[in-house]
Amino acid sequence: MQQTIRILMTDDHPMIIEGYQNTLIATKKENQDLIIDIANSCDESIKFMEKAVSLNNPYDILFMDISLPPSSDGKYTSGEDLAKYARTIMPKAKIVILTMFNEAYRIHNIVKTIDPEGFLIKSDLTSKELASAFQAVLSNPPFYSGTVNKIIRKTISIDIVLDEINRKIIYLLSQGVKTKSLSDHIDLSMSAIEKRKKYLKEVFEIEDGSDETLLFEARNKGFI
Repeated sequence: MQQTIRILMTDDHPMIIEGYQNTLIATKKENQDLIIDIANSCDESIKFMEKAVSLNNPYDILFMDISLPPSSDGKYTSGEDLAKYARTIMPKAKIVILTMFNEAYRIHNIVKTIDPEGFLIKSDLTSKELASAFQAVLSNPPFYSGTVNKIIRKTISIDIVLDEINRKIIYLLSQGVKTKSLSDHIDLSMSAIEKRKKYLKEVFEIEDGSDETLLFEARNKGFI
């Protein structure tokens, strides 16, 4: 019995997306018919999704790059925002995230907020892995690439639990944001942020009290 699979691929690099498309077509099963739409921006992706919903013909799988130019109205600034929107209008669609990011904070945040059926790091990606991910997401999700699984396993195996704000503090510090500027990115007072930094240094057993040592230990334990 033939199976028609509707796919939307969103990436702002046409050559990359052409490669993905060719791989899926070349490796699909004999009983699979693929209908593939391609979007190169948030605006195009939204139009495709909303049209599919209006025609009562939603996509089965959405491949979404995280790094995309923002939508013209500024409402959607990344593939992450698109994926969250897709969850609301096409709850049965399977989402596959593709990204160059491999920082632990970003990966954990995407898993927590989107819970994608597939999560692939572009630097890991081969044609074989993309084909395997596609079939696994269809029949037995989730499928996470080696880097994603390694980061998740590493932090699970360590007996340190950090809430979202503490993870964000570490991530921002690792990106070069100074302590005095953290309140520009996190809705907390400076005194509250300082208390959290003190707690983080206690948890990671930072004896010299420096941010550099904190970041070294956080990176070593898979939190960055």
